[in-house]
This record gives sequence, C-alpha cells and structure tokens, in this order.
Amino acid sequence: MKDIQISMPCLFGTEGIAANEIKFKLGITPTCENGRVGFCGEVFDVARANVLLSCVERVQILLGTFKASTFDELFCGVKALPLFDFIPKDGAFPVKGWSLNSKLTSIPDCQSIVKKAAVECLKQKYQVAWFEETGAEYQLMFSIMNDMASIYLDTSGAGLHKRGYRQEGGIAPIKETLSAAIADCARVKAYHRVIDPCCGSGTLLIEAARKALNVAPGLDRHFACERWNLISQKTFHEIRDKARSEIRESNEFECLGYDIVPEAVELTLHNAEKAGVGKYVKAALRPIAAFKLPEDDKKTVVLANPPYGERLADIEAAKKIYREMGERFAVRQNVGYYIISPEEEFERIFGRQAQKRRKLYNGMIKCNLYMFY
Repeated sequence: MKDIQISMPCLFGTEGIAANEIKFKLGITPTCENGRVGFCGEVFDVARANVLLSCVERVQILLGTFKASTFDELFCGVKALPLFDFIPKDGAFPVKGWSLNSKLTSIPDCQSIVKKAAVECLKQKYQVAWFEETGAEYQLMFSIMNDMASIYLDTSGAGLHKRGYRQEGGIAPIKETLSAAIADCARVKAYHRVIDPCCGSGTLLIEAARKALNVAPGLDRHFACERWNLISQKTFHEIRDKARSEIRESNEFECLGYDIVPEAVELTLHNAEKAGVGKYVKAALRPIAAFKLPEDDKKTVVLANPPYGERLADIEAAKKIYREMGERFAVRQNVGYYIISPEEEFERIFGRQAQKRRKLYNGMIKCNLYMFY
C-alpha cells in the first residue's frame, strides 16, 4: 500500500530535531507543524519509523482531515473515511482523542460519535450487523482543533518513549524521547565522554549512548501494527536485523553518572545493562558540589536535568544546585554543557550566559535547554 500519510506527534520544541532524524534515518524530508512531523510514505516506512526514530512519541496513519463544528459533520466525516483499508472484520477499534478551541467540547460525546461512524462505515463494507472485535487492536485517535477534525490510526501501541529498558524512573524521570533530542542537540559521538552529574535513572546517559553507538530505539519492544495483516513479520525482522548490523562498537566512548541517592546509582547501572549499553556506563555517589572534570583533553559532553523547584518543593534548594553547577562546571576546551531547566533566571544564577538556548517541554513543564560550548 503506497501513499500513506504518516504523522508523528512529538514534544513541543523537538519538531526540527525529529525532522532532521527522519531525513537522516529514513531518507525522507518531512513536513513540520507545532507538535507534529509527517510525510507521505508506504507501510514499510511505518515499520521503519517505529523501530528507528528516537524523538517522536508515536507513529500514526492520518486517515483524513475535515471540518467538524457539529456532531453531524463529525459523523459524516468519519463514515466517509476508508477505514476498511486498514481495519479487518474482526479488528478491535477503540477510540480516544481530544478537542481544543472548538465547538465540540465533550470528549466522551466525540468518542461515541466517531465510534458509531466507524461502525457504520465498516458495516457497509463487511455486511454485518455487529462487530465482535476479537482480533488485533486498531486504535483510532481524533484531534479537533479550531473545528477541524483529524482522524488517525495509531500504529505504535505504547508510546515510543517506552523503549523497554526502564521499568521505573527516579523521582522525576525525563522522557526517553526528550533525552534523545537533547543528545542530538549535543551531537554526541562514539569518541566522546558523556557525563550526567545528577543521573537519576540514567535516561540521559542511556539515550546518549544509544545515539553515539547507533542503537535503534525500537529494537527491544513491539508495536501494535506488528499484529496487523498490513505489515508482515518478515518486514520487521529485516528492519531489526539491518539495525542490529549497524550498531557501532567503540573503545573510546564512555558515560559517567553521578547522584546523591544510592538507589539512583543502582537504577542507572541496571537500566544501562538492560538497554544494552552497560559496558559503557559507570555510576557513583557524588554531589554536584564535588563535581570535577577528568584531567584530560578528551571531548566531553555534560548533560544535566537538575532538580526543579517543583520537584523539590523548594525553589531555593534548586537555585543552590544551579549556583553549584556554575561553580563546578569549568570552562574548558573540548567540553560542552547542555542543561535543561524551567528556571527563567537560570543563566544569572548559574553565573554565565549560554551560547544558545532552545525551548523544550519536559512533560507539561516549559523549559529551556541551555547550551554552553
């Protein structure tokens, strides 16, 4: 099946990073909009995107977009879509979605209408009065913004940030997709040293390692579309086999993680081992006040997601950490610092101005990635 509209939501601020990854990994130039990237491709590209892309949240097939300021318009719009091209007679097709700045504000009512319209559409195709929905799941998703509805078919299942290596996070874990985007901004390479002085569950280190060593993020998990007839298991096997053959080995790359919580240190090492990069990751107990760069000229990238005031319930305690970082993060040739924080006064507290800033969202928290080269 050709000419499928593939659409991928991503965290706000990471659209350009995700687009560059799509160009590099898939050889396709995507379009970008707020919180989403997309392109026209084939079912093969759906599988490749799920396995290979590290910064997008999901891979969805865009089934159609239409005006929906009334429930009748929503019903007719969905009913006219070619759902039967994807959903088989025994397929389960639950519905979820959201609405913003639109006349249709009730999400449960919108879900009900979309479901009824999907049933009527499939009834006409399969000539049955009732769907048992005992087969594979084909999750329908809708978004309604400014009275324009978009209907998607989710191919990923669990969000793509769930790589399979992290069963639990630290006190306030950073998303794997955001960590991968930060590693991209830092341009981590296989001859670098990466340090995280407040490593938590190790996500920044692990995603940086997997970037540097070219470990595909979807190697260790499965996707909803693998249970569909649309994409063969052989296709996924071939994509994963090729991805495994392209993993790099390095005698130079290393990751060092530090934290003040013993459980965080243990979790970092455990997660790194499960992620397949355990031999590159070391972790130890050390406060930021005792941070010190290794005494060599090796190219070093420091990635940090320091505690926020919201997380500590003490903004002053967070600011104290920022000041300590400014004191301990020495300006040195071949060393770069990439620090994500929601604190608007971070540079003043840290003690110097970043060469570059990038607006990102850590969950629902608006942040800046402060880059010191």
